[in-house]
Formats: sequence, C-alpha cells, structure tokens
Amino acid sequence: MRSGEYFTEKAVICTVLQFVYNIRHFFEKHGYYVCSRLADRLGMRAKSVRLFFIYVSFATLGAGFAIYLTLAFWLKLKDLVYTKRTSVFDL
Repeated sequence: MRSGEYFTEKAVICTVLQFVYNIRHFFEKHGYYVCSRLADRLGMRAKSVRLFFIYVSFATLGAGFAIYLTLAFWLKLKDLVYTKRTSVFDL
C-alpha cells in the first residue's frame, strides 16, 4: 500500500465517523424531548421514562421504539393543531 492510499482511506474513515457522530448528536438532541414532555405530563422524572422505553424496546424487540415514534408524531401533531393565540387578531 502506498502512503497516498493510506491518507485517502483515513480521510474516508474520518468522514464516515463524523457523519455517524452528527446523526447520533441529532437524535440525542431531538429524541429526548419526547421523554421529557411525557415525563412532565405524568409528573415523573425523564430518566425513568427513558429507562422504561429502553426496557420495553428490549423486551418487545422494537415495539417500544414504535410506541416512542408514535408518541413523537402525536406530540408534534398536537403542537401544530393546538397553538396558543394571544388575541383575536392573530388569525
């Protein structure tokens, strides 16, 4: 292997790792919001709700993740439908 090929492969690996890191950061930033809102609604700690989804995902082989995505969609839809208007002229 020539040294030029080594640096090219290393650059590709760094690019792929950066892409994976960006995806992970996106899901960590936006994914925990569902658990936080659900915990606030139920009066629980967000950590307990997150652990519940993790355990349910392992116990049901992914059905917990489907429930999580359904709740995320439902909360987003609720936010779009029920917007608080401050006055009559905000129509």
